[in-house]
Amino acid sequence: MELCSQLGLPGLFDVHTHFLPPRMERRVWAHFDMAGPLLGRPWPITYRVPAEERVALLGKWGVRHFSALAYAHKPEMADSLNGWTLDFAARTPGCLRSATFFPEPGVAAYTRAALDRGAQIFKLHLQVGGFDPRSDLLAETWGLLADAGTPIVIHAGSGPVAAGFTGPGPIGEVLARHPRLSLIIAHAGAPEYAAFLDLAFRYPNVRIDTTMAFTDFFEAMAPFPPTLRPRLRELGLGGKVLLGSDLPTIPYAYEHQLESLARLSLGDDWLRQVCWTSACDLFGMPPRG
Repeated sequence: MELCSQLGLPGLFDVHTHFLPPRMERRVWAHFDMAGPLLGRPWPITYRVPAEERVALLGKWGVRHFSALAYAHKPEMADSLNGWTLDFAARTPGCLRSATFFPEPGVAAYTRAALDRGAQIFKLHLQVGGFDPRSDLLAETWGLLADAGTPIVIHAGSGPVAAGFTGPGPIGEVLARHPRLSLIIAHAGAPEYAAFLDLAFRYPNVRIDTTMAFTDFFEAMAPFPPTLRPRLRELGLGGKVLLGSDLPTIPYAYEHQLESLARLSLGDDWLRQVCWTSACDLFGMPPRG
């Protein structure tokens, strides 16, 4: 991709992409097809193609590493999802070994099993899951993941629609109890950008991802305040801003996410960190590919 050439990068590292079991994927896409009444605007899926074609597209765009983020929205589904995503990663070069969990009996045991299988990244969605991250059922799991240092991509912001446990408050309380947790705040915490940037500055292992943030689509719903750009630049240069896209459920071309980052005018060094180096450092990948 042109941006890689301009920046002298061997590729892109996208920490926030989705690959799901086919039946679940169809249901998720149906939900987005009905998003208009919920959001007041359509949410077309640009990359509604089979998983193999999406993997090929990522390669064409220069994405060297990516994730297969799945998330549970009810009990008794996380463990089987982990089996699928871990198997997908095992047969898909470049894919991080991804997993999820849910507040339910046995959650610590199957999370430990996923770690034993080499899980490199977890995904939680407080909005869709509708659960309280402070649940006693999760206390052991948070401690386990804090000890392991395994990153967790978490949709904790209240965009595009607030739910009972979104916002910086609930997950902020979890961090106060487990300050070593490695969290990646999805969508830069939209729309509570300032509060989630505060968490990233306060806790050593809290980062944000760029998923859909700064794009025309998100700017129309939850614009990122220009006054926060200096803090965003500082975080990015410090390795705490990571490229994310939300492929395939994005209503625009993949390149637009990259264009949106470039037009922030935070500098080439910032873009190099965000698009490649910071994620390589986090996941222990050779930065030269």
